[in-house]
Formats: sequence, C-alpha cells, structure tokens
Amino acid sequence: MKFAVVTGVSKGLGESVAKLFLEAGVNVIGISRTKNDALSQIAEQNNQLFTHYTCDLGDVASIEKAFNDISKTLYAKEPSFVYLVNNAAVVEPIDQAMNIQAEDLAYHVQVNTVAPMVLTNLFLQKSLEKDVPLISVIITSGAAERPVYGWSAYCSTKASMNMYTKTVSLEQDELKTGNKIIAFSPGVMDTAMQEQIRTSSYDEFMDVEKFKDYKKNNHLKNTETVGGVLVDILRDEATVKNGNIYYVRDYL
Repeated sequence: MKFAVVTGVSKGLGESVAKLFLEAGVNVIGISRTKNDALSQIAEQNNQLFTHYTCDLGDVASIEKAFNDISKTLYAKEPSFVYLVNNAAVVEPIDQAMNIQAEDLAYHVQVNTVAPMVLTNLFLQKSLEKDVPLISVIITSGAAERPVYGWSAYCSTKASMNMYTKTVSLEQDELKTGNKIIAFSPGVMDTAMQEQIRTSSYDEFMDVEKFKDYKKNNHLKNTETVGGVLVDILRDEATVKNGNIYYVRDYL
C-alpha cells in the first residue's frame, strides 16, 4: 500500500493533489485546519483510504502531535512507499518590510519554513526506522529566486526552502538512505492565495495590477492540471532526481 501525506488539503493545490493521488490508487492522509469532506467521497469511490488530521501548522506542538498520531496509524498499515507533500503556505503579510509586525512575520515563517522542515525531518527519521522509502516534496515559488516588492517574507521563506531541499538531499545521498527530497514550483494558479494577493494596495504590493491582469486574461493555471504534473513526477519514483527543483513550466 502506498500513502501520500498532504498538507493544506482543504482547498487549492493541496486538494487537487490529494484527489489525484486517490484516483491513482494511492491512500491519502490530509493535514489542514479545515476538513475536506469531498476527499472522503472521492476515496470511497476509488476504494482508497482518506484520513484527515486537524492541525495548525503555525504551532510546533500541534505539528508534533499530528505527526505522532499519523505515524501510529500510517506505519501500522505497513506501507510500501510514502510521499510527503508539503503544500500548505501563506503569502501574508504583504507589505513593505518595515511595516510588518513581528507577530505576523513569526507566524509566516512558522507555516512556510518551520512546519515543512519539521514534518520532513520527522518523516525521514521514521522512514529509516521502519525501512519504508520516502519522497518528500516542498512546494516552492518563483518568488524564491527573485525579489518582489512587498513580499520580503514570502520570497525569503520560499528561498530558504529551496536551500533546505538541496542540503537535505545532499545528506540523504551521502548517507545512501534511498530517500529523496525535491521542490516543485507550480507557477501562478487560480487559488484563494491569488485572491488575497489581488486585494493588496499598490503601496503594499507594487505588482498588484499584474496579478489582477493574470485573472482578467485567464493566465492562471488550474490547480488540477498543475497537481497532475506533480503527481506524475512523484509516482515515477525511480526517475525522481534527489535535490532537484522541478518547474511546472517545463511540463505544460
């Protein structure tokens, strides 16, 4: 039995990835603050398992509890392979760096950087303990590679995730574990995050009109299309290149 653990399954790319895994015969464990009943129905239709765990990724104690609960259930089923998809992220606060409140910045870093690192670290440990191969993917962004006015937090956290991916992949190669970690850059998609971005003022986010034009001109990618690319990459386990940053633009 193969399992995929997906964060942020309540909507957007996370929901699409979970749905596509279920349709491909992979059981799914979802992590989010809000339950997604539609995924339970899709799992039933495809004779797969979908289990949801409520977790605030902005709280380390909540992450560790969720992992402990998940690992007890997951590894009791003796999975043959585990995929970990660190999808959940926040874009706010969007503003000039000097205007950002410390509390808002700390929460942003917790969700976008600390949470995927903690989950990946814990699953890597467990994969060795249980001798179950793992591929972990972190959803990154083009913002990781270029500065964007008003996105000091988002650019910085996504850039840190790219370096984390490269560093951990180096460790796994040196240790010859067979486990892999990659990053996936999905481009601009039609999601709730994009709606948040479009509500920004020009002073907060200088490119706001460009993002409004993406929506107006139908240039936002469908999350199911993008999710399909990611699921296809992951399911061809032997060809996944450890430490690689995959870009959806190379496939669509």
